[in-house]
Amino acid sequence: MTGAGGKIGRAIAPVLADRWDLRLTDLRPGAGTVLDVGDLLACREAFAGADAVIHLAADPNPRASWETLHPANVVGTYHVADAAMRCGVRRLVLASSLQAVSGYPDGVQRRAGDAPRPANLYGATKAWAEALGAWVAASSATSVVALRIGYFAAVRPQEGNVTPLERSAWLSPRDCAELIRASVEAEGIGFTVANGVSANRYSVADLTDTTGTLGYRPQDDAWAGE
Repeated sequence: MTGAGGKIGRAIAPVLADRWDLRLTDLRPGAGTVLDVGDLLACREAFAGADAVIHLAADPNPRASWETLHPANVVGTYHVADAAMRCGVRRLVLASSLQAVSGYPDGVQRRAGDAPRPANLYGATKAWAEALGAWVAASSATSVVALRIGYFAAVRPQEGNVTPLERSAWLSPRDCAELIRASVEAEGIGFTVANGVSANRYSVADLTDTTGTLGYRPQDDAWAGE
């Protein structure tokens, strides 16, 4: 797992560690093995012998500039994809984002088959990640799942604290761990793009493909109890 020291990595690693033998990596010390995804050779060394690679390392700021996005989101994702392929990894899971389709009108529910239409550079780098995933799957035996992750937050969002769009895109920690589990363990996949949100009553993202293809079973709802 790259980016294990990030918000998502810290939340899901303890859950998944009960199921798998995890090798945690991050740019910063203290979250596992230090790995700079900007170093291609280091990525190859880190992935040697791995069954699956979960790539979370990135600049997560939707308002980030090209200068800050380029090292991790563009170059780093290429290095991870290339290293996973060359190491013969069975499954590569790439953290894309619903920001990759943020250019669609607010009233349109995003489907996994929708073509990327980002409204910011961050979303464009996630569209790049999806394209890299398609390349890996077409060029090697490594299968790829690209997850368009929504609004990840540890606490159920409440009306007034977030925008309606963010609330409808909520992904809880419990469901995020289940999403990653399903992405790694699902069979019969070459390349797929899947939406990653919880079972929200009003959802910006359709989960039909995610539940059907990956066997993802979300439990949480941003509108629970209302």
